[in-house]
Amino acid sequence: MKILMISIILITSNLYSQSLKDQIIIIETSEGSITIHLDMKRAPITVNNFIDLVESDYFNGSIFHRVIENFMIQGGGFDSEMNDLESLKTIPNESGNGLSNLRGTIAMARTSDPHSANAQFFINTKDNRSLNPKSGRWGYAVFGSVIEGMDVVDKISKKRTGPKGRFMSDVPIETVLIKNISIE
Repeated sequence: MKILMISIILITSNLYSQSLKDQIIIIETSEGSITIHLDMKRAPITVNNFIDLVESDYFNGSIFHRVIENFMIQGGGFDSEMNDLESLKTIPNESGNGLSNLRGTIAMARTSDPHSANAQFFINTKDNRSLNPKSGRWGYAVFGSVIEGMDVVDKISKKRTGPKGRFMSDVPIETVLIKNISIE
């Protein structure tokens, strides 16, 4: 009986670990392509949500709407006319997963409500450890990292910005289009 129970546990854990398969995505922008490794093991809720959005073509035709040099580039919330994309379900914050907001990582944007992330994401252009969780404070959930195309991220981060739509600043003057996000 003991051997049967151990076998069941081993088979179940093996099936579970196989279902937590990391993903590679390619963000095709008007400035070039960015390839990102998504960490399913450390951020399964966030990665599954992001993959669902990619598979539904949610990001196609959206823009990088917030660009702050030496900080991050943010997308996934607006189209090129600065119209809000349809609001989706929010997901629990996975910022305590051991991944840090370092240069080249992708994380979920959110409001002051720590569990308000849904589709908007950002790519860190420098180490932003202040965005990590601290005792008594939620952070911004990292769920992957750029493995190719950091030069494209840097190019986007250097775009001239100004006011547009409801934003007083930080919107690229020249639209940076997210043409497509695909799963490799």
